[in-house]
Amino acid sequence: MKAPDRVPVCLSIAGSDSGGGAGIQADLKAFARCGVHGTTAITALTAQNTLAVTRVAAVAPDMVVAQIDAVASDMSIAAVKIGMVGGAAVIEAVAAALDALPAGTPVVLDPVMIAESGGRLLEADAEAALVALLLPRATVVTPNVPEARVLAGARGADAAGLDGEPLARAVRAAGANAVIVTGGHRDEAVDVLLHDEEVLLIGGPRHPDGAAHGSGCTHSSALAAHLALGFVLPEAARAARAIAADAVKHGLRGIGHGAGPVNVLGVGYGDVHAVTATGRLGEAPQPV
Repeated sequence: MKAPDRVPVCLSIAGSDSGGGAGIQADLKAFARCGVHGTTAITALTAQNTLAVTRVAAVAPDMVVAQIDAVASDMSIAAVKIGMVGGAAVIEAVAAALDALPAGTPVVLDPVMIAESGGRLLEADAEAALVALLLPRATVVTPNVPEARVLAGARGADAAGLDGEPLARAVRAAGANAVIVTGGHRDEAVDVLLHDEEVLLIGGPRHPDGAAHGSGCTHSSALAAHLALGFVLPEAARAARAIAADAVKHGLRGIGHGAGPVNVLGVGYGDVHAVTATGRLGEAPQPV
């Protein structure tokens, strides 16, 4: 098959996971799975394995901006994924850098707060800055249930018991343009997409015997990649859910002594084909 004339470029603004399961490392693997070129702006270094985050070192805000500027000055960025941002100063820098990108560039915000192992990855005093500065700049935000409740509560909503559509609407009321509440922490593994006034439930199998470290990063990166490829948001959301679930199903359970990493590239079980939004191969993306 002839290679495309120009491969879309996606930018991940996120932290580095030394264990290779989540963060920048997971994002680059997901981008490769989806057929886009991945670039990065690293916001923090973490000393991390499958058991714990033992140390976090923030990257200076001006260095984060320098990385974004270096990529944007040389390449046409088709979509941005934002993961771990760490603190308020980096959030402010990222917000300013986003404003310098061409209008309409899709931005996927994965509001990373707590690592799979339990380590805090977002400073508590930075939550308000994330809501005020990044939530309204994102095309879509992809929290899990606990993260969505924090986002909704940042504006005073009583979100403690919310789930599903009411929770998605509470996040949007906090300033989001579109919301996907992911299904990993729900009773049923169903993602809830709130886009304009449409609510779409995106279901699929749960894989309790899989390995899930990096599943949120993989989902949001696959979502950004499909937006870069020209899929409309509902179809991109279906594709991202399918890819993340497949990565969990075939996760690397035997690596490390804690939560094993997802396996989005199919290491150890043969060739992996890209999953389209409909689940069928060879279909062209729907134009935005």
